[in-house]
Amino acid sequence: MSQTPNPHQDYVIVKAKENGVHVIGLTRGSDTRFHHTEKLDKGEVMIFQFTEHTSAIKVRGKAVIYSEHGTIDTAE
Repeated sequence: MSQTPNPHQDYVIVKAKENGVHVIGLTRGSDTRFHHTEKLDKGEVMIFQFTEHTSAIKVRGKAVIYSEHGTIDTAE
C-alpha cells in the first residue's frame, strides 16, 4: 500500500540574519554537484523542498534554518 505524499514534509525554510547569506542546492546521484545558488539579504526568507534532483542544501552565513526536524541557528 503506497502512502499519499505529505505536502508539509521535506521543506526547509532559511531566514537570513545578515546580508549575503548563500544557500546552495546540491544534486542527487553518484556525482554530487551544485545546481542552484541563491543569495539572501537580512530578513529574507526562502522555502526549499528536497526533490528527485536536490539531495542536500548548504547554507553559508548567519541564518536560522527551520525543518520538520527542528530549528538550527548557524550563529551558535
